Amino acid sequence: MTACAGAIAAGVLTSAVTERKVPVRRKKRHPRPDPEAGERFGRLPGRTAFVVSDDGVPLHVQEAGDPSAPLTIVFTHGFVVSSPNWHYQRRDLGGIARLVFYDHRSHGRSGHSAAENCTIDQLGDDLYRVLRERVPSGPVVLVGHSMGGMTIMALADRHPELFGTQIAGVALLSTSAGRMAEAALGLPAAISVLVRKLVPKLTVGVHRRPGLIDRGRRHRLDLTYILSRRLGFGSDTVSPSLVDFLERMVAGTSVDVIAAFLPTFLSHDKLKALDVLRDVPVLVLVGDADLVTPVDHSEEIAAALPNAELVVVPKAGHMVNLERPDIVTRQIRRLAARALAEHTLMARRGA
Repeated sequence: MTACAGAIAAGVLTSAVTERKVPVRRKKRHPRPDPEAGERFGRLPGRTAFVVSDDGVPLHVQEAGDPSAPLTIVFTHGFVVSSPNWHYQRRDLGGIARLVFYDHRSHGRSGHSAAENCTIDQLGDDLYRVLRERVPSGPVVLVGHSMGGMTIMALADRHPELFGTQIAGVALLSTSAGRMAEAALGLPAAISVLVRKLVPKLTVGVHRRPGLIDRGRRHRLDLTYILSRRLGFGSDTVSPSLVDFLERMVAGTSVDVIAAFLPTFLSHDKLKALDVLRDVPVLVLVGDADLVTPVDHSEEIAAALPNAELVVVPKAGHMVNLERPDIVTRQIRRLAARALAEHTLMARRGA
């Protein structure tokens, strides 16, 4: 889950249902310097394609970098955002690999999914289809953020034969192998328990009146901004343009999609699937101020993978790939070099 793993979503949902107003005006919310004002968020060039999932949902794919590069890096994003979430990595990694980005079902420019297919396991099947059609051969590094990391775990659970053969490396950023129902989201314990109890009831209400709630939500985007800043980032000095960018992605996800996906996080449990990753280089990275998938979730993943590299980024929140792109991009670059080298060595030994 990303952009507060449904916490932003649940907050927006709660606000829309209860019609509470938040006294924050957009014109007054940028008092600080904005160093990212010139970034072309969501406007980087790329090659577009579509992959049709096994249940007929068209998945929007964009590719960048050298199409003849010896390595492909496939990026899978998190909940309620879309593939432009990888803005900095797309901007800066094209020189080392072919880059493939895609929008999850019902996110970004991909097609809408039936609610019953909005599950982590189905996302794993979608990733498998993207790999089969867009990267049929050659070594691949998978990079997943939040729900995207869970997607990679689902792929490992269903297709372990890919890891150590085609899939040469994995990066799991700000994600979890399970226990999402225990996440406190930075709230006091009593309030956190109340929110978890409310989510299923709100989900039912959203399915009954999605249009009404979406209309109410559009009038409360200031709440989305506040939650995006609070739960997405760990620093109070984050660029307002960056928060705006995250907010636009979150606000672009309809409430019925949010409601459809929330239950799958409560049942997510892929700890055993991590065994499949033991044969490939793995990077586990998280911000030390992540309120959505806290550090102990990444520590649990790293403990199950003794050879994995655990990187804890100081003063970074859940959207660490946006907040600290310098560190994240550098770590992905290191992982890609190691994965390609090890894959090439294994290929020579097997020749």
